[in-house]
Amino acid sequence: MRKLMLVRRRARLRDSEAGIPLQGSDNKAMSESNLPPLPCYLNGEITNLRDAKVSVMDRGFIFGDGVYEVVPVYAGRPFRFGHHMARLDRSLAELRITNPMDAQGWRALVDRMIAAYAQSQDARPQEMDQLVYIQVTRGVAMRDHVMLPGLTPTVFATSYRITPPTAAQRAEGVTCVSADDFRWEKAHIKSISLAGAVLARQISADVGAAETVMFRDGFVSEGAAANVWVVKDGTVMGPPRDNLVLEGIRYGLIQELCRDAGIGFQLRRIPRSEVFAADELLLSNASKEILAVTLLDGQPIGSGKPGPIYNSLYAGYQRAKQG
Repeated sequence: MRKLMLVRRRARLRDSEAGIPLQGSDNKAMSESNLPPLPCYLNGEITNLRDAKVSVMDRGFIFGDGVYEVVPVYAGRPFRFGHHMARLDRSLAELRITNPMDAQGWRALVDRMIAAYAQSQDARPQEMDQLVYIQVTRGVAMRDHVMLPGLTPTVFATSYRITPPTAAQRAEGVTCVSADDFRWEKAHIKSISLAGAVLARQISADVGAAETVMFRDGFVSEGAAANVWVVKDGTVMGPPRDNLVLEGIRYGLIQELCRDAGIGFQLRRIPRSEVFAADELLLSNASKEILAVTLLDGQPIGSGKPGPIYNSLYAGYQRAKQG
């Protein structure tokens, strides 16, 4: 209990000083009537978040039977769009849901959402960075666990402004806590069934930390909403591409950035002891891009400051966004 209280105190102190929103301060409970009237797409129609409606018998609502993608958009350009579509296709195939669009159809939809959101903000797409959220469920049917054939998938999409890490977070790094990975063993599917991720993220939110670094059978797996990278002796290491982690789009990107910068790259099982003994610890996802973890469970990682590998990869990431 004393250790948990110490971790909580350090996390709140470090992250409040770094400008990281603490629990409950970065979002608000709201009813349908006071949702922002942001544009969205639902089953062929552009509408807004207040007016969009799905059936109560949609299997996404009843079972969480669907998948999603989140595509970052920089200055109006979708980033690594083909990689996102390939992962969407893999996730749909795993759940045996027919992909309702081809690549050209998805690109047209994403471009529509980029333009619609920019217009809603009285801006041009080139003037802002966005995240386009895509969700596909199996469709509507009476409740039955069996994958019923012939259903029409429900397709939803919306877009919103990216909230990147603050300058203070970039300069100082962030605090994380660790937990056992209690989620299912098909983490490679980008499923909308996210109760496990919600519970995992709340562990860190409850103590004011930025993310929960999870371990399965003593080896690092991933964060609640991010991939985790361990840096030791100039090499960037991550868990293997398998069913125990979601292969983030940045998996391939970080490998490319390491190659271009002459940094070693390795995927293997990484025990807990190596994580805490790391020279640097990094997170990656669509909104964080690459972010340094400098305190884990109250223990400094490396020097306790973002290190040279982080600085190199972050700079390379910014260059990749321009391309």
